[in-house]
Amino acid sequence: MQHLHFRSIWISDTHLGGRNLKSNQLYEFLKSTESDNLYLVGDIFDLWKLRNNWHWPEINDHIVNLIINKAQNGTKVYYLPGNHDDIVRRYTGTSFHGVQICEEIVHTSVDGRRYLVLHGDKFDCVVQNSEWLANIGSTLYDSLLILNRWVNTYRSFRGKDYFSISAWLKHKCKKAVNYIGDFEQVLISEIKKNQVDGLICGHIHHASIKAMGDFLYSNSGDWVESCTALAENSNGTIGIIQWIEQNPVKELTTDEEYEQDRYSDGCLASPN
Repeated sequence: MQHLHFRSIWISDTHLGGRNLKSNQLYEFLKSTESDNLYLVGDIFDLWKLRNNWHWPEINDHIVNLIINKAQNGTKVYYLPGNHDDIVRRYTGTSFHGVQICEEIVHTSVDGRRYLVLHGDKFDCVVQNSEWLANIGSTLYDSLLILNRWVNTYRSFRGKDYFSISAWLKHKCKKAVNYIGDFEQVLISEIKKNQVDGLICGHIHHASIKAMGDFLYSNSGDWVESCTALAENSNGTIGIIQWIEQNPVKELTTDEEYEQDRYSDGCLASPN
């Protein structure tokens, strides 16, 4: 497998501790890539599951140890907590085994552009004002992912390609589409307030790179379903990586999820 080097990598919403994490893909991605900067953009641990259904297979230890090894061997690793790992915010300003914990941070790209990096839950009025409703939504989403596994087991048996029920609903359900659009629009005021060129976040499990006027909005997606990350190469280009089996690295050049045929390697540095 190619060993790829990037200047910066952003991952979010891995939900370690939940049952729906695609842990093998995440481990292979982290093992197969190197970067000067690694941003863990929230919901890395799903501490809501501590209340019920905590799931911790051995591979999760390997993932955590791999990240710590990166931090102790030259990679600058930043942890920006989200709503599912909100308790980590208590330790903002400290470091753990070389991993720096920040509420938010400004990343400066090679070409001098400045991007505010944070999880993004503070822009979500449901999470901020109605935690009980957010918990119901999380439970429903988990149930949908379980259904998705059964459906795709059957599709695989029939020789059909993977199909994401939740991604399909995101594109077909008017409220979901409007929610994503509203979420993105709220970010513009935050970008202007912080006087930066763009914003990088996670939270809504929808990988995206989108020019919004003079600003750039980027979302790193998730590792419970789409297995996506953001990466910056040596000339400052930022692209989306989707990590899939047998053809593991792709840069999506549009905002369409699962559009497998349109990509380039423009974001990718030369393999070592």
